[in-house]
Amino acid sequence: MTSCHIAVGSTRKPKLLAVEEAVAQFAAALSTQAVVEIRGYEVESGVGHTPSSRAELMRGARQRAEALQKLLRESSTAAQHFVGLEGGLDVVTENGIRRVFLESWAFVSDGFRGHFGCSGSIELPEALAREVLHRKVELGVAIDRFAGAAGIRDGQGAWGVLTGNRIVRQESFRLAVLTAFAPFYNSKMYRGAAAAGS
Repeated sequence: MTSCHIAVGSTRKPKLLAVEEAVAQFAAALSTQAVVEIRGYEVESGVGHTPSSRAELMRGARQRAEALQKLLRESSTAAQHFVGLEGGLDVVTENGIRRVFLESWAFVSDGFRGHFGCSGSIELPEALAREVLHRKVELGVAIDRFAGAAGIRDGQGAWGVLTGNRIVRQESFRLAVLTAFAPFYNSKMYRGAAAAGS
């Protein structure tokens, strides 16, 4: 049986587990003849430690996937899919009020085409948003202070703190990966939609 290598641009446990959970839901539709193998690699996003716009989040996810593709090409390691994940903030003005949302984004490429996916959003408390945006404190550090704990980033994440653990960081990335992979595991729908639009 052949192997389908899915490379992930992170070695952080919540991100890798999120990819594993998402892929388990569609692995058979992605590749019926292959055993799926998921491996994490450390790559840079090319954006700030806490992205503060949707555009920066998307760019970070895409650049992680592109850096991963370059890294594996240079080491002659084959992969069928490259996954870039990025979490951070989306700052919007609604009815004259600044609102800051935490989001998780994914970009998945097969080396030729790529697609984005996103989790939901959750609004940050203003005090936490100020700490990150005005004092330039990394979200992982700020959420530890805010919650009075340590290492939240590698566990429940800010998502878990803000939702009382009803949605944790891993789940937010699982949703992003699930949606970013849709054009690959549900290609019939995406091909049909493209043909209908032309």
